[in-house]
Amino acid sequence: MTASQNSFDARGTLEVGDDSYEIYRLSAVPGTESLPYSLKVLAENLLRTEDGANVTSDHINALANWDPSANPDTEIQFTPARVIMQDFTGVPCIVDLATMREAVKNLGGDPDKVNPLAPAEMVIDHSVIIEAFGASDSFERNVEIEYQRNGERYQFLRWGQGAFDDFKVVPPGTGIVHQVNIEYLARSIMVRDGKAYPDTCVGTDSHTTMENGLGVLGWGVGGIEAEAAMLGQPISMLIPRVVGFKLSGEIQPGVTATDVVLTITEMLRQHGVVGKFVEFYGAGVAAVPLANRATIGNMSPEFGSTCAIFPIDDVTIDYLRLTGRDESQLALVEAYAKEQGMWLDPESEEPKYSEYLELDLSTVVPSIAGPKRPQDRIELSDSKATFRKDIHNYVSDTEDADAAKAKMAAEGGEPESNPVAAKLSFSEGDAIVADASVGAEGRPSNPTALEHDGENVVLDHGIVTIASITSCTNTSNPSVMIGAGLLARKAAEKGLKAKPWVKTSMAPGSQVVTEYYERAGLWPDLEALGFYLVGYGCTTCIGNSGPLPEDISKAIQDNDLTATAVLSGNRNFEGRINPDVKMNYLASPPLVIAYAIAGTMDFDFESDSLGKDSDGNDVFLKDIWPSTEEIETTIQASISRKEYTEKYADVFAGDDRWRNLPIPEGKIFEWDDKSTYVRKAPYFDGMELEPTPVSDVKGARVLAKLGDSVTTDHISPASTIKPGTPAAQYLDANGVARRDYNSFGSRRGNHEVMIRGTFANIRLQNQLLDGVSGGYTRDFTEEGAPQAFIYDAAQNYAAKDIPLVVLGGKEYGTGSSRDWAAKGTRLLGVQAVIAESFERIHRSNLIGMGVIPLQFPEGESHGSLGLDGTETFDITGIEELNNGSTPKTVKVVATKEDGKTVEFDADVRIDTPGEADYYRNGGILQFVLRNMIKS
Repeated sequence: MTASQNSFDARGTLEVGDDSYEIYRLSAVPGTESLPYSLKVLAENLLRTEDGANVTSDHINALANWDPSANPDTEIQFTPARVIMQDFTGVPCIVDLATMREAVKNLGGDPDKVNPLAPAEMVIDHSVIIEAFGASDSFERNVEIEYQRNGERYQFLRWGQGAFDDFKVVPPGTGIVHQVNIEYLARSIMVRDGKAYPDTCVGTDSHTTMENGLGVLGWGVGGIEAEAAMLGQPISMLIPRVVGFKLSGEIQPGVTATDVVLTITEMLRQHGVVGKFVEFYGAGVAAVPLANRATIGNMSPEFGSTCAIFPIDDVTIDYLRLTGRDESQLALVEAYAKEQGMWLDPESEEPKYSEYLELDLSTVVPSIAGPKRPQDRIELSDSKATFRKDIHNYVSDTEDADAAKAKMAAEGGEPESNPVAAKLSFSEGDAIVADASVGAEGRPSNPTALEHDGENVVLDHGIVTIASITSCTNTSNPSVMIGAGLLARKAAEKGLKAKPWVKTSMAPGSQVVTEYYERAGLWPDLEALGFYLVGYGCTTCIGNSGPLPEDISKAIQDNDLTATAVLSGNRNFEGRINPDVKMNYLASPPLVIAYAIAGTMDFDFESDSLGKDSDGNDVFLKDIWPSTEEIETTIQASISRKEYTEKYADVFAGDDRWRNLPIPEGKIFEWDDKSTYVRKAPYFDGMELEPTPVSDVKGARVLAKLGDSVTTDHISPASTIKPGTPAAQYLDANGVARRDYNSFGSRRGNHEVMIRGTFANIRLQNQLLDGVSGGYTRDFTEEGAPQAFIYDAAQNYAAKDIPLVVLGGKEYGTGSSRDWAAKGTRLLGVQAVIAESFERIHRSNLIGMGVIPLQFPEGESHGSLGLDGTETFDITGIEELNNGSTPKTVKVVATKEDGKTVEFDADVRIDTPGEADYYRNGGILQFVLRNMIKS
């Protein structure tokens, strides 16, 4: 890091015990003392990185004089202290670094110089799938399958761990990235080269915001931004509006941290916080445990804010101590925070905020969220009624209760006396019924009988087929995890069990959870309810729930049953959790177990019995719900600093599988041409030391003409690989069996797979075609411009040296800032995207890949200009960038098939000098690589 220009004479020294640190004092800049905590962190960042070009004294003054009521209009350059990755999104970053090494060598430079300039850490947590469950060997079996499927990727990452400085990998089977981050990796205050400064961290996963609970400012970014940050490049952002969220009161007995975060999520979604910072303040904050703060921070993407941060205070220090950080680090965190005015003092004057909300924690009630969005909170007392209302959106009303009764009667049953049992033809034993109110008024019903694992069962709409304690959101929180264990103990003591059709699973966020379950003696109780350890990973929350038992799956499909999932995660979007499941609900870990016992969402925990005890008495949820005192007593007896220090003592070493992976030696990776997971990236092919001048676009064709709100989900490859598509054809040609296709996420390190999946979303509407959805276009290289896969057409254009453009509408590139949305666009041969407006990060990512983002004139669109996508495009004025300046507009001429033209001036959305440098170099990686060689 280069030395700051120090225009404000802010550089100074902080003495902590026997140690001395260089710091940049905020007190040197008038106005910063009244800023919210999060903006103080940004102000220090600018002071320390002031270079007179990307960061100037004007930027620092703009932040110090921040107007809370103003709309964001000042762009600043934020330089994160470190980068954190998970394996799906992180693998391409390391592929690019490895490719850069080779490119540096080819250009005569020193490949050893290619290293992260900021600490980069990866936690492998996205690849474990719950294939095995409900048995003591489930964990081992799932890890074994994980290594079989992902061995190539893991070998590559194992090589990277040894080849790159400042890059560390937490191996599979250790924990979830965000929990490992708060329990071990996060520093709160960084120390590097004698400097002390706030720990700021961006990550390649949206829930990086979990670290906000520790006072660490950061959020999720796309892979391109993460790579840039690793290589010392700043991230462009607008000085944001900051929403002050005041907390007061204390949560009531029986209410969990999950209930609090679902309530906050609902409130902030309704208020509207997209693109804003959320900061918690008020006297009630001091009473919020760190684990609860982290749970709230984790859900920031669900309510839409950039971050959701808590300032540093005594609670932060206590948590750092509990989780094994050394005393000198604790002393530094406290001293630095107090010196810089970043310490939360409830008695001091409150900062000014742009907007205000308040929550009295005592008003929070038990809740769940669903059936398809995390912000759709449902009070637990209303859950049955709400389910009965919502299920009509998933089931045809023709299959109502009367129809179900008629169906059973036609089969010889006697529905009047016992509509469920009457349908069965089993020779002996009573059926286990999915719903005590099958055929009841108010909801559709289609009772379906089968024999499963030797038991006679009846399934119906609303069955809970998945009950999973999973995801970083809640598995990092001892109060809800211990609460789940104690509820399982009480349920087991009364003889209750999960219903046989429920796929139960326990995927803790770190091995510390396993350790304190052992100490509390709770594992036997959890296992009695079917909640065996299945792995340490995101699992169900990211769709790695694994298949349902074959007979259950077949019954659901054959009878079109509306099955449900209950999980302790943060994502429950449609189609995300499992292909057999239509309705997904977020719930606290104790409620996940309760729903596994109930076996259905059509259940009222206040009035419906969970079963009977050994004396024949009805058992209700209140009878097995642990008290606050029981939970706290168990926590005190089973969780200490020792568990954290022991489990994280050698966290990067891994197990025998990891250590015994065969890995190539040397600083240059030996690419395997046969690999379908990891391939050398093509970005530097043919690259020379001096950039080739940028050129105007001549004779371009339209690859896709798209409407409004096209998201990165539409553009970027995601989910499963569908047979018959270009990606599947590639895998077929390389000898990969269909069962081993795996997902696009697992193959992000192979550009050949990823470009074939770009613009291939089944819901993409390319307006070049009428009423056709999916990854198709018209291929104007062929007679009659027939329909073709987008990838195939792009290859034909490339063979004829025809450049491509994409036409878009409003908010082009909205959504997760996926790097492959930009990478795939460039590798398909697209040179320009012309849209009405852009999502900020995707616009930046396009530039980072050498694609110029252009905007239609104000009030115009491809529709208003009469562009139908059959035209050829000439774009002139781009070459002005070769003179060191950025044109405000370029001239676009679209020539129709009859020779008529449409002409307009498009706005150039290269917004900063740094972005112009990236574009001139063909992309951000090329810019960094050339500078690396020259220096």
